[in-house]
Amino acid sequence: MRAVGAAVGALAVAGVGLAPNAAAADAQSQQWYLGPMQTEQMWKVSKGEGVKVAVLDTGVNPNTASLKGQVLADEVPQSVAYGATDDYLGHGTTIAEMIVGTGAGGGIQGLAPGAKVVPYRVQLLMANSGKDSEKEAPFAQALKAAADSDAKIINMSLGGMTDDESEAAVEYAASKGKLLVASVGNEGAPSAPAIYPYVIGVGAADSTYKVSKFSKESSDGFTDLVAPGEDLPVWCDETFRSYCESQGTSQAAALVSASAALIWSAHPDWTVNQVTRALLDTAGRGWPKDKPSKYAGFGFIRPRVVLEDPNYDAGAPDVDPLAKVNKGDVLAKAGARDASNTDNAGSGDDASSEPSASASGASQAPEKSSTGGTSAAGSNTKSATDDNNTLWIALGGAAAVIVIGGAGAAVLRARRAR
Repeated sequence: MRAVGAAVGALAVAGVGLAPNAAAADAQSQQWYLGPMQTEQMWKVSKGEGVKVAVLDTGVNPNTASLKGQVLADEVPQSVAYGATDDYLGHGTTIAEMIVGTGAGGGIQGLAPGAKVVPYRVQLLMANSGKDSEKEAPFAQALKAAADSDAKIINMSLGGMTDDESEAAVEYAASKGKLLVASVGNEGAPSAPAIYPYVIGVGAADSTYKVSKFSKESSDGFTDLVAPGEDLPVWCDETFRSYCESQGTSQAAALVSASAALIWSAHPDWTVNQVTRALLDTAGRGWPKDKPSKYAGFGFIRPRVVLEDPNYDAGAPDVDPLAKVNKGDVLAKAGARDASNTDNAGSGDDASSEPSASASGASQAPEKSSTGGTSAAGSNTKSATDDNNTLWIALGGAAAVIVIGGAGAAVLRARRAR
């Protein structure tokens, strides 16, 4: 997504380098990460069954071959339903397919085809430009609605929103135990909501495991994880006749959401803290976990490391792994408020309607130096120097190296508390 100095409440979707002449008869031939990430092996353990992912975007077309039966349009709250299944750009449909697509008809193969998507069409900047704007829900309103639903994961492959109402909606969603995933942006300043507390910011890498230039230009220390984001198939436009080749942190964010769905499906009793910690601890990197890279964060996603170990220890369920860079443990605060409300109710006072630590439970967001859980960075990756410019990715049997660049030295990112 292209970061923009947006008007209040306005958003922009991510899409960089669209190649209209790169239409693919079989989109999966362009999904270069499916083999290295060992998807077939992962799917023997989990396909994401039982997990719902809310996709806040340009809407989702449920009628593409790859999405038939995968979109729960009837679960969108009526207050924000608008044009949820009318995607005027193709962007939201692409994101949905990358998460839950079945690959039918040569379409995009989702990383978590057993999961389901709940679509939200939200107001964006530089995308719809007012066309059918009455079909778009305000971002904060849609996010709060998704937070009140039973979706465990909220994917936000968009940016440019900087208003207080939107930031408050992010904190509200976090207080409800949701895993919030957002793209950091392309070729510009890091973008909201990725810069907000309690959101996992996602950057992009290419097929040689090099952090993408457009991702580095938007990171500024707000990237927590990187995922495939270059030379990937996307729907060319709203006609849904062909795929084009494109790049962007939008696609990378979708793959992080899908990875989380795989893990949460395999461990349905885990809290959001444990799922997040598992994603961070098992990411491929060549530097200490407590010194995340400016451009690659904790490293490249590797959900298979969690799935292949039935005894994987995800650590404390009630400890926020990113509390040091967030504004404290949001669910712990919500739980304290609930306890106070209960006490007040018992003494005859009216209980307020503060958000509670519900649904997926425990405290949201991961920590930059988690001490709980299994750190797999060393066990399944080849050792590297401590220059923080090299990320070793053991996706399959061999280790691949990802070059971050000289300015990508590790930085402790005390950057979210505002």
